Amino acid sequence: MPRFAANLSLLYNDVDFLDRFAAAERDGFKAVEYLFPYAYPAQELATRLQANGLQQVLFNAPPGNWDAGERGLACLPGREAEFRDGIAQAIEYAQALQCPRIHVMAGLVPQGADAATVRATYIANVRYAAGQAAPHGIQILLEPINGRDMPGFFLNRQDQAHALVAEIGAANVKVQMDLYHCQIVEGDLAMKIRQYLPTRNVGHLQIAGVPERHEPDVGEVNYPYLFQLLDALGYDGWIGCEYRPARGAAAHATRDGLGWLRPWL
Repeated sequence: MPRFAANLSLLYNDVDFLDRFAAAERDGFKAVEYLFPYAYPAQELATRLQANGLQQVLFNAPPGNWDAGERGLACLPGREAEFRDGIAQAIEYAQALQCPRIHVMAGLVPQGADAATVRATYIANVRYAAGQAAPHGIQILLEPINGRDMPGFFLNRQDQAHALVAEIGAANVKVQMDLYHCQIVEGDLAMKIRQYLPTRNVGHLQIAGVPERHEPDVGEVNYPYLFQLLDALGYDGWIGCEYRPARGAAAHATRDGLGWLRPWL
């Protein structure tokens, strides 16, 4: 049976962030993920997790200046010191939250940058992150993101991500397979799942409806079929619900859109 984690950055946005933990638990979720924890003390978040019996399964390392449009530091030459400071901060939070996975966003390729230098910077930074995380039992995740939502992002395709995992050569580096992004860039989701899940290099899955990124029962993807396929292949990890409720920030918008989830709880 698939296990679903509520993404608190996108879901329950009709209530304050710290109140979303209780909202997720009330609706049957046993785990949560979100983009970034750093606006809140780690102990405050740990308290919310414990009070609601929730597991923290994923968050992102610091992405640089998000408000200025930065989407990760890993591929940016000259930003290595800032990247390393961010990894240290992320690991501190992961330990406090007992979170076993950190997504390291690749970043936007700088205009005019040498492609080989950008790639080498990325590989060196991810290797460093993996080395720092490994003693704590933490995985480092790499996520391909579609170029429509995030133009210029370094990492777009599943085969690209898996080739990088092989080259980086660290046992705790895995792919974060977001089926929303994969459908937009590549499609053929069932065959991609059959291809990559047996490699044991997929550390986490995420879902959303395509193309609007609403509930997974809205749009062109037959998610019940894919959930059954994941069960058949023995996937026992978490599936992050990283979608925007179709009713936006209206009261109870997330809860009202959870009809797709109830058969799987």
